[in-house]
Amino acid sequence: MKRKNLLKLICVFACSALCFAAKVKRVDSNEITDLDGFWNDNDVKIVCENLIEQCINSPAVRRKTAQIESKTGDMPFAIIGKIENNSSEHIDTSIIENKFRNAIINSGAMNFVASRNERDYLREEKIDQQDSTADAKKLDNETAADYMLIGTVKSIIQKEGKKSVRAYFVDVQLVDIETNRILWTGEDDSIKKIVKKSKYKL
Repeated sequence: MKRKNLLKLICVFACSALCFAAKVKRVDSNEITDLDGFWNDNDVKIVCENLIEQCINSPAVRRKTAQIESKTGDMPFAIIGKIENNSSEHIDTSIIENKFRNAIINSGAMNFVASRNERDYLREEKIDQQDSTADAKKLDNETAADYMLIGTVKSIIQKEGKKSVRAYFVDVQLVDIETNRILWTGEDDSIKKIVKKSKYKL
């Protein structure tokens, strides 16, 4: 009898494993996939493309960039500050920060210096070099940033019954570090989703 129960238990576990086995389908990275209505990779792409275009083409940023370039012979240097997540869900804003930095560097509109955390690692490396290599890099030869990019991600959610509306607002500012003057500010509110919950549970 015990053996029979054991076989039943094994069958139950086997069936459970088959029922919950993951099925994976690879899709093109440009294909829009929105399973739950929350912030996703497509939202990041849309928002960043819109805001980066605004920043690069801002007349104020172009004027200031031309002034710095004529004075120093080089493009201005920027640094990524912090894009804070003030929304109602978990959003990894470092993805937005990196997309901004990469796109602006590749556009040739500005140079970028390493972030605060990256600079800490670099300084540790330079300190280690002082006693170990003849061509150690100087400790006091860092490039100061002219601009800092900061921003926020916010959301508004409306619910009624099984329907909800999720709207996202991303604000980004480019600030002159020396004067605290805001050279450019951009807002993207293009992400708005209506989510309907199914009456059937999976």
